Amino acid sequence: MIKKILLLFQRDLKVSVRNFITLYILVVPVIFAVVINIFSPGINDTTVEIVLLEGENPEQVEYFKQFANVTLLETIEAVEERVRKRDHIIGVLPDGSQEYFILTQGNEPDYIVDYVKNLTAFDHYGIGTEDSTAEIVDYGRDIPPLKKLMVNTAMIFTSILGGMIIALNIVEEKTDNTISAIHLSPVSRMGFIAGKSLMGVFVPVVSAFLILTITGFRNINYFHAFLMIVTSSIISILIGFIEGINNDDVMNAAGNMKLLFLPLFGCIAGEELLADKWQFLFYWIPFYWTYKGNDLVLSNSGSWLDIIKYAGIVLGISIIVFLVLAPRIRKGLE
Repeated sequence: MIKKILLLFQRDLKVSVRNFITLYILVVPVIFAVVINIFSPGINDTTVEIVLLEGENPEQVEYFKQFANVTLLETIEAVEERVRKRDHIIGVLPDGSQEYFILTQGNEPDYIVDYVKNLTAFDHYGIGTEDSTAEIVDYGRDIPPLKKLMVNTAMIFTSILGGMIIALNIVEEKTDNTISAIHLSPVSRMGFIAGKSLMGVFVPVVSAFLILTITGFRNINYFHAFLMIVTSSIISILIGFIEGINNDDVMNAAGNMKLLFLPLFGCIAGEELLADKWQFLFYWIPFYWTYKGNDLVLSNSGSWLDIIKYAGIVLGISIIVFLVLAPRIRKGLE
């Protein structure tokens, strides 16, 4: 039986690689990871930008790079043109008498202008971080909150992609009139469902691990991550079967699977933006508990008990959904 299930999985994998839509779905997680790395800021990144003359004062450039994003241009005219653009970059230029003046467009926030003024004064008087009497106290966070949120969302998103591939494969089975052939094959109906479901687990697991590796989350507990990913894939697998059975067109099946994006993004927004007293509104959404569990995994702060609790809640909701949808899946495969 296991060999027959693996043969079904192998067939689906080959078909997916040859199909442009499913091949694109397989590549999407890598694109997500690259985009997250490009656009998510570091924990110590600054938004203050300063433009300086290239080669004018190398020591000043090195000093400013400790506290701001520095751009070097070759001429004063180029600096002036850059400052005139719509962003809040500020120029620091020499006035010809061993001193410097601040060049602004006039619409920059006061806190940015004052920041650059202070940096220029500190550089002039040779004041460094070692001269400060301030003490830095932190809470041990070394992961940018925005990056963790984006990676968490991408991991859950991949589970929906796995369900979408199942829906597309079943639609193709119906188009080729091979669904009815399972009654004449040595594969049982449950074996057929299991073989099809493997694709819905394989894609999220591989995709999520690629995202974690590319985005730099290499020191987490990968078994915790695996447990959360597998349990979160169950709902998507069930919906994938329903959409594949109820649709005869690939685009309709993929479009209907996108409806899962609404509860996904809704529960994430609720978790991040709403007060604790409103959180009960999202308890019925399995993605809500997956998001909370993934947050512990990514911050490397969850115990086995915590992960099992969240994975168990997701599994419990999935079992209820399975009991509701099982008759429709069974009927659709007849």
